[in-house]
Amino acid sequence: MAISEYKIKTPLLLDGATGTNLMLAGMPQGVCVEKWVLENPQAIKNIQTGFINAGSDVIYAPTFAANHAKLEHYGLSDRLEEMNIQLVALSKEAVKESGKDVLVAGDMSPTGLFCEPFGDTEFMELINIYAQQALALKKAGADLIVCETMMSLTDVRAALIGAKQAHLPVFVTITVDERGKTLTGADVLSCLLTLQSMGAAAFGLNCSAGPDKMLEYIEKITPYAKIPIIAKPNAGVPKAGETAQFSMDAETMAHHMENLLKCGASIIGGCCGTTAQHIAAMRKVIDNFDFNTVEIGSERTAPIIVCNEGEVFFLEESFELSEPVECSVDMADDLLDAEDEGCEAILVHVKDVDDAYHFGINCHMAKIPVSIIADSAEALEMALLYYNGVAMIDSRTDADEDELKKISEAFGAPIV
Repeated sequence: MAISEYKIKTPLLLDGATGTNLMLAGMPQGVCVEKWVLENPQAIKNIQTGFINAGSDVIYAPTFAANHAKLEHYGLSDRLEEMNIQLVALSKEAVKESGKDVLVAGDMSPTGLFCEPFGDTEFMELINIYAQQALALKKAGADLIVCETMMSLTDVRAALIGAKQAHLPVFVTITVDERGKTLTGADVLSCLLTLQSMGAAAFGLNCSAGPDKMLEYIEKITPYAKIPIIAKPNAGVPKAGETAQFSMDAETMAHHMENLLKCGASIIGGCCGTTAQHIAAMRKVIDNFDFNTVEIGSERTAPIIVCNEGEVFFLEESFELSEPVECSVDMADDLLDAEDEGCEAILVHVKDVDDAYHFGINCHMAKIPVSIIADSAEALEMALLYYNGVAMIDSRTDADEDELKKISEAFGAPIV
């Protein structure tokens, strides 16, 4: 698999919560958070100074929802670049005043839009929305970009593709339910395999309840990880009748964070409910932990490992392909019929860019692995761009060997 060109030196301690601490600082609910922060700059500077003094190596600029779709809701989309630059500047001021060597991450979150075929937004449009914010964060001087609290593989893939246009390291974190699934049913291991193959600099989970609940999902993915793993859980659950106060105290959370380090996480921090006290306790844990005792990425249970959004597949080299499925607007039934043949993978024939788009609209119907045979390198690349997972490339694709290798590396798609 192609691993990110950006090598991240770990371990790293991230910061704690922004939203819940802003609420404790007086921010009312229902406002545009980014606008409120710019109108009350000392509030965020106080919070971030607390995290820096507690030992954070990285703080997240308060740009969480400063994308076109979210800002448009408040009539502020024309101020997107200006607001991202000003918000990053506030975090940089906090770092400068501390006199410490701390990185500032530009923070990007879901847009709230739903992609075709489950919504009206085209995948390329979603990529462009994330790219617009990422380029603004680059201009603002962010050291890296974090795409966090992502709730679908479609969304986080679009965010990663868009963010990479800024040519900065990109961390990605998803949030999952008690089954280890995103809101749209994406499996946590599928997400890791897909996103690390596409060049994420680090991958993991944020929010997703407390660190004790997150442990089993970190344990699931670390054997297959080729990039650093992030754990940024909530401080337990909200206290009864509270929205900004959470159940887990600093020492208890730090104990659970040590367990996350033991199973392979090397970038940790806190999400909702975590304060500077929580971060200070994590600093002690991370400073006293022997990372040489932990190994990640050691698992290799089959020659070929691919996935769709909801499942990971382990294939031997001699697997059985279906007859070629031709792409069309209404190819869903053909994908289902191919699966009924009893094959181990579906062979999809992509003639051109339009075919790639039609495949992208229907690929969620393929419940078993997919191998793509294309009539050109461009058609192949677009089909892989749209596919929600890691597909295979049929070596009979009409492209030269160097082109196939380059595309294979860009998407982590094995050539078979």
